[in-house]
Amino acid sequence: MAVVCGNNSTGELNFGGNPVKLRISACAFALLAVVSASVYSAQAFDPKSPIPSPTEKDWVVISKLPDWSGIWVPMTKDQDAQIKTNPTPWTPKVAKYIEWQVEEAKVGRPAPLFVDCLPEGMPSWMLITHNSMEVLFTPGRVTMLGESDGNRLRRIYTDGRPHPKDVEETFHGHSTGHWEGDTLVIDTVGILPQAWVATAEHLGVPNNGDIHVAERIRVDGNLMKDEMTITAPKVMTKPWKTVRSYIRTRNRGHEITEGQCMGGNFAAKTDENGFDIFVPIPHEKYGNYPAPPKQR
Repeated sequence: MAVVCGNNSTGELNFGGNPVKLRISACAFALLAVVSASVYSAQAFDPKSPIPSPTEKDWVVISKLPDWSGIWVPMTKDQDAQIKTNPTPWTPKVAKYIEWQVEEAKVGRPAPLFVDCLPEGMPSWMLITHNSMEVLFTPGRVTMLGESDGNRLRRIYTDGRPHPKDVEETFHGHSTGHWEGDTLVIDTVGILPQAWVATAEHLGVPNNGDIHVAERIRVDGNLMKDEMTITAPKVMTKPWKTVRSYIRTRNRGHEITEGQCMGGNFAAKTDENGFDIFVPIPHEKYGNYPAPPKQR
């Protein structure tokens, strides 16, 4: 297979007044496509075989993949803009329900979609997250770690395995991936029907089953773009193609930290035995804390 190398191209994008320089090497991307295809498709995946120990060659392949290190911060303003310019093709029934959620939020009763500590799941994580994430490359797998509670975790298998014939449904589903040049192509099935398709933290519905998510993720300089195609026939009239963007930062002050999804619902106290404990703080189902007695 021949690889023809072109010149590097450079450019600059501006996001909120912050310039982001891009440098793209056509040669590097072409070589990555060759290396990845030759190594990861060399052997057929055997589900009965033990997980192999990585070899030196495996780590060499990893070192030639695109640089996705650093902390990736979601562009939340772009999330909102995408919804306005490329709205979700809800079914008429769901569209009416979403309108009701909008009106409820206006009067201080936002829908409690993510208040029970269950994972946001797919595709909501990638659609509406306000939290940063890291991406880790290891032989045969890409792992996404999201800031917040420990349930924000995606495993994308790049070792050539297919989806299980009888896939166990989970909030994030079963994801397989492969590299096409500099682009990670991901296919996700097996998502629980209770997992939300959300367009905001207070707007969305369960997918109700048979959902499929296809993604193409690419990094140009400090900009990551996730091109998503979401097929949810129980709540949408057609597949929805949408894009979500992230900006890379290497500022140590932005490193992801431990989070507790219900941490705000508890207060630190000392019990009668002198032990440090957490006790619940009364709150309404919408997340609001009751007003003090004098203000009621």
